[in-house]
Amino acid sequence: MNNSIRLRLSVLMLLQYFIWGAWYVTMGTYLLSSLEVNASQVGAAYANLSIAAIFSPFFVGLIADRFFSAQKVLGILHLMGAITLYYISTVEIFQNFWWLILLYTVLYMPTMSLANSISFSQMKDPGKEFPRIRVLGTVGWIAAGLLIGFMELETSNMTFRIAAYCSVVLGIMSFFLPSTPPSGKNASISSILGLDALVLFKQKSFIVFFISSIIICIPLAFYYNFANPFLNDIGMENAAAKMTMGQVSEFLFMLLMPLAFRKLGIKKMMLIGMFAWVLRYLLFAYGDMGSGIWMLYFGIIIHGVCYDFFFVSGQIYIDNKSQPSFRNSAQGLITFATYGIGMFIGSFVSGGVTENFLVNTSGILSYQWQSIWLVPGIIALVVALTFMFFFREKLVQPIKYDNKE
Repeated sequence: MNNSIRLRLSVLMLLQYFIWGAWYVTMGTYLLSSLEVNASQVGAAYANLSIAAIFSPFFVGLIADRFFSAQKVLGILHLMGAITLYYISTVEIFQNFWWLILLYTVLYMPTMSLANSISFSQMKDPGKEFPRIRVLGTVGWIAAGLLIGFMELETSNMTFRIAAYCSVVLGIMSFFLPSTPPSGKNASISSILGLDALVLFKQKSFIVFFISSIIICIPLAFYYNFANPFLNDIGMENAAAKMTMGQVSEFLFMLLMPLAFRKLGIKKMMLIGMFAWVLRYLLFAYGDMGSGIWMLYFGIIIHGVCYDFFFVSGQIYIDNKSQPSFRNSAQGLITFATYGIGMFIGSFVSGGVTENFLVNTSGILSYQWQSIWLVPGIIALVVALTFMFFFREKLVQPIKYDNKE
C-alpha cells in the first residue's frame, strides 16, 4: 500500500468515527435539556441505531456489494446523511426528531461496512495493516468528544451540524478513494443473517455465550444512553471530553489483549469484562462530585476492560469456534444479536428504568441516579454469575483478532 492510499484511508477512518462521536454520546443530554423529552423517549431515539444495524447487512449484502462501487455508495450515503443531520438540528418536535434519527442511522450504518471493505481491498496483510488505519477511527471519536466538551456544546444542536459539515467533507472525499468495484456475487439472506452458523447452537456453552452477549447489551445501553446526561446532571464540566478517557482506555487494553489471552484464556477474559460492568455501575451509583469524584473517573476509564474483554473476546471466541466455511456468517450472527437485538432491547429498558426513577421533590424533578445505576449493575452481575457456572468451554487460544469495528 503506497503512502497516498494509506493517507486517504486514515482520513476516511478519522472522519467516519468523528461524525458518529460528534452527536451520539451527547444526544441524550441534548434531548433531555433542549427538546425536554423524557428518559423513555431518549431510549427510543437510541434504539434507532439498533434498528439500522438490523437492516444494514441487507443493504450492503444484497445491494451495495452486488451492483455498485463501494466508494461511490459511501459518498452518496454520507452526502444524504449530511442533509439529514442538518435538518435534525432544526426540528423542535420529538416525533420529527425520532423519524429523522431513524433515517440518518439507516444511512450511516452501512457506511461502517463499506469503509472497512474499501480499506481491506487495498491491503495485502490486513491483520497487520488494518489496525494501523483503524486506530485513526478511535482518534476521530476522541477528537469529537474533546471538541464538543471544551466548546460546551453538549446541549446544543451544533453537535448535529458539526457532524453534518464533516459528513459533507467525507462524502466528497469518498469519490476520490481507491476504486472498489462491486463483487457481483449473490448473497443469500441466510448468509447475511449468519444462519449458516446455527450449527454452533448444538454446543451448550455457545448457547450460554450467545444469550449472555444479548443480555449484557442492556448494561451497555445504559452507559451509551445515559452516562453523559448523568455526568452533566451532577455537575461535571466538559463531561463529553472527559468521557473520551474511556476510548483511550479501550485502545490501551486492546494492545494488552494478546498477553492477557495467553495468561487467562477466553472464559476468564470474558468474566473480567462482565464483572467490570458491575464495578463500573457501583462506581457510578456511589460516586459524586465531591470526595467520590475518583469513582466517576474510574468508572469511565474502565470502559476498555468492559468493552474489550467481553465483546472483542467474544469476536475472537466466535472466530475460533467457526469453520472457515461459515466464519463470516458467525460474526454476522453475533453482530446482529448484540448491536441489533441486544442494544434494541437495552435502549428501551434503560429508558424505562431511568424514567421510573424520575421523582418530584417539592416541585423539582430529579433523577435518582444511584437507583438507576444499580439496575444495570445487578443485570451484569446475574449475567456474569450465570456465565461463570454454565460456560464450560475449554481454553481457547486466539487465532487472530482485529481492532473494534
